[in-house]
Amino acid sequence: MNHPRQSKAVFWAVQAACLLGFGLSWARGAAITRHDAAPAGLAAEIPRDTPLRVTPLYNDPELISDDDLAAVLSQVRPLFKMKDLKPNFVEHALRIWGENAVFQDPAVLSGAQLRDFLTDHGQYIASWGAAATPLLQDATGGVAVRVAGEQGASVHHDHWLACLTEAGVARHEPIFTPSGRAHTIDDALQQALRDFRVDEREVEWSALAFGLWLPPRAGWYTGDGRHVTFDLIAERLLRGTTKWGVCHGTHRLYSMMALARLDDEFDILSDEVHAAILAHLKSVRQLLIDSQFPDGHWPSNWQDGALAVAKPVEDALYKKVISTGHHLEWLAIAPEELHPPRENLRKAARWAIETTRAQTPAAIREFYTFFSHVGGALALWRSVRPADFYREWETHHPQPATK
Repeated sequence: MNHPRQSKAVFWAVQAACLLGFGLSWARGAAITRHDAAPAGLAAEIPRDTPLRVTPLYNDPELISDDDLAAVLSQVRPLFKMKDLKPNFVEHALRIWGENAVFQDPAVLSGAQLRDFLTDHGQYIASWGAAATPLLQDATGGVAVRVAGEQGASVHHDHWLACLTEAGVARHEPIFTPSGRAHTIDDALQQALRDFRVDEREVEWSALAFGLWLPPRAGWYTGDGRHVTFDLIAERLLRGTTKWGVCHGTHRLYSMMALARLDDEFDILSDEVHAAILAHLKSVRQLLIDSQFPDGHWPSNWQDGALAVAKPVEDALYKKVISTGHHLEWLAIAPEELHPPRENLRKAARWAIETTRAQTPAAIREFYTFFSHVGGALALWRSVRPADFYREWETHHPQPATK
């Protein structure tokens, strides 16, 4: 998936027609009726046991040196206390480190420990106690995940699934629910596919997870018999203004870019929707140029373009980290024509590196989820998996054990 499909480049010249096609395509999708429905609850055929991976397009040591990458990754190692361990932190750590990560410091959780906390109810109650509301829940024919604003729950719909998927966890890997029954990742995936609704508030992580499992399939049937396609999901991501979505609207940019890259190889989108995604991200490129501050960071209101710099908002540091880290992440899997100029990228990377390196362990722990995206983004720009890079780094630079 390293070279965008050339046949789709012609659509840049006809963006207006593409946007019209996008509108018509959405109208068609909204009008789908049940006459083509499959039996409710029909399992989707998944063509692989291990998920796909959207590979980075660059290896740029001039942008991020080995020393800088090692320093940032050291900051975002999963150095968590096991007591009342937050699923959201574990999900973020697992997605960048992967299930095979191991560290010299025994206080740092391995990838296997992160995975098991999310997939084994016994590990969960060892952290939260037997009286805690379970993270994993038995569902008819599958496994559901508790999503809520509470610290012991997953925070976003299908975020648990997307993070396990990005970590490379196979479909046959076991899941142990409170009932004691042994399930697999496939049971959770099938449950998510059955439960999906296009009009949900958050579809960013569903889009990513399904995109890494289903291709070359371009659609599936939900539990109520509706046929859902990646075109419909992409159109849902495109709908609304650039301010729509969590983390300042940046997650949907990553999911859109991932779907476009997957389409390059598997043809899961129509040409019209693919072109609409690229046209949208091209407009984001200009907003990033106009909204970047002289020190290199992007603010929470980057969608305002030049106005974000002319009339700056009072952003807390973590909000700057959210915007800058997440933008660097999706840009690492985007073709160069969607990038801001090289100098803008250099300043953003420098700000992200220096800001992350300057944080105390307590500050990293408090805002771990946001800083983890910085580590993930910088590793993408070097075309390395964080666990592989850091394991090699540790062999030559032994790290002291945490007290």
